[in-house]
Amino acid sequence: MNATPNATPNAGSDEKPILEVTGLGVDFWVDGTWYPAAIDMNYTIKPGEVLAIVGESGSGKSSSSMALLGLLPPNARVNGSIKLTGRELTTLSPGKLRQIRGKEVAVIFQEPMTALNPVYTIGFQIVEALRLHESMGPAEAKKRAIELLDMVELPDPTIAFDKYPHQLSGGQRQRAMIAMSISCDPLLLIADEPTTALDVTVQAEILELMRNLRTRLNSAIILITHDLGVVADLADHIIVMKDGLIVERGSIEDIYYRPQHAYTKQLLAAVPHLGSHEVKVASGDPAAEPVLALDDVTIEYPKRGRIPAFRAVEHVTFEIRQGEIVGLVGESGSGKTTIGRAAVGLLPVAEGSMRVLGRELAVASPKELREIRKQIGIVFQDPGSSLNPRFPIGQSIGEPLFLAKEARGAALDRRVEELLDQVELPRSFRNRYPHELSGGQRQRVGIARALALRPALLVADEPTSALDVSVQARFLELLQGLQQELHFACLFVSHDLGVVDALAHRIVVLNKGRLVEQGTRDEILRAPKDPYTQRLLAAVPVPDPREQRERREQRQAG
Repeated sequence: MNATPNATPNAGSDEKPILEVTGLGVDFWVDGTWYPAAIDMNYTIKPGEVLAIVGESGSGKSSSSMALLGLLPPNARVNGSIKLTGRELTTLSPGKLRQIRGKEVAVIFQEPMTALNPVYTIGFQIVEALRLHESMGPAEAKKRAIELLDMVELPDPTIAFDKYPHQLSGGQRQRAMIAMSISCDPLLLIADEPTTALDVTVQAEILELMRNLRTRLNSAIILITHDLGVVADLADHIIVMKDGLIVERGSIEDIYYRPQHAYTKQLLAAVPHLGSHEVKVASGDPAAEPVLALDDVTIEYPKRGRIPAFRAVEHVTFEIRQGEIVGLVGESGSGKTTIGRAAVGLLPVAEGSMRVLGRELAVASPKELREIRKQIGIVFQDPGSSLNPRFPIGQSIGEPLFLAKEARGAALDRRVEELLDQVELPRSFRNRYPHELSGGQRQRVGIARALALRPALLVADEPTSALDVSVQARFLELLQGLQQELHFACLFVSHDLGVVDALAHRIVVLNKGRLVEQGTRDEILRAPKDPYTQRLLAAVPVPDPREQRERREQRQAG
């Protein structure tokens, strides 16, 4: 495999390609100027092949792939040639393209909740796709839809058929989206970040499902991702993109074991790899009062209308001391975020004791709760939705200080600038708005805001799940440096064990609201005792095709 930017993979094979892309360029018209998103792209893909297109946000990987089906916004223009089984797509009318979408080429979108219609059941939407492209009656289409839901291993397909998207978990919605995508046996499947926000176990299952679909349908798959760990055991060929250009391409072995371009090496180095981090010693004083202490805590969501009360957390006990980072891990629905919300007084404790700096949250008055919350900072999963879009960055960071009457005027301005310095953002950013910043920059603003009142406890709820791996690596280094400098206690909520390995001193593992295991980082990640923890560890993707293949085979054998 030639690793030069515009070499064509698979050259020399006798099989005709499903897709031929030649000289593809995508530009966007913004404020009177054309901005390139993809520049002179060339590649082919044949039946049964998986081509991974990797790169950070803004590299052009999604824009170039959406151009294949005419799914770009009106301010975009497309140049070059796109041939599907020899037929040119760029000259087709919108009506002809609609006939191809879904039947010959299907897309699995990054966020199924926005791609699925919330007012129709899953079954109705699959039946609609089937009847639009195939000559089927309602009964036959329903039977086929249930078969598809069974094929993607959705629990109780007959029941899932009548459910609405919001009634399914993230992993189940992604499976339903895949069922709809493969309903007409497409020649080409485009999977745009299909596992970004999923638990490692669900991610492993979705990738296994795509592997089986390739075998069963002999479809070609384009897998778009920023995570080289995800594609290690699935892709045949990889294209690496940066700033709209293909900077490197090659077979999976070439890219992982013989990378040529500095950017490819940087992406590989940024993937969290279990066991690659030095052992940390917690700097908390064992004799000191814990900053956060849970003692036999049970948390439940109260009854609402016909929805009965639900116990999200049962009989959980652990503590965090000053200067210590404790990772709280588990799959979606395990109760991680519930504990984080209860720690800041947003959810009541039904049973047991939850104390912050020795003060019991359950019996605190509203006034006492406000005082306690001054000692707690929160970093949310999605910084875009947690920052006020109408406030400039400086105002968002300074708001906690202003409301707590800690600073005013020039003193507030100086403190905002200090906080921007701490999170390594230019001071000029104080006048920018959230939409003008990247995801990683917004997350830094979230940290600055959380640290404004110099809290004793920082609660970080999945702060890296939506970040590119290289941005994620820089974010973790920043958080670690700040924690060592400011010595706050940190509850780090995550489903990504690789991230927790890079950061935490101790780890608490939750499963379905119950604590299954806790201990030092090495005890949990190097010698786990509980089968659930072992299963989580086995599902973590690693940026090594051979090791990833062995892990998958061991997981299947177990």
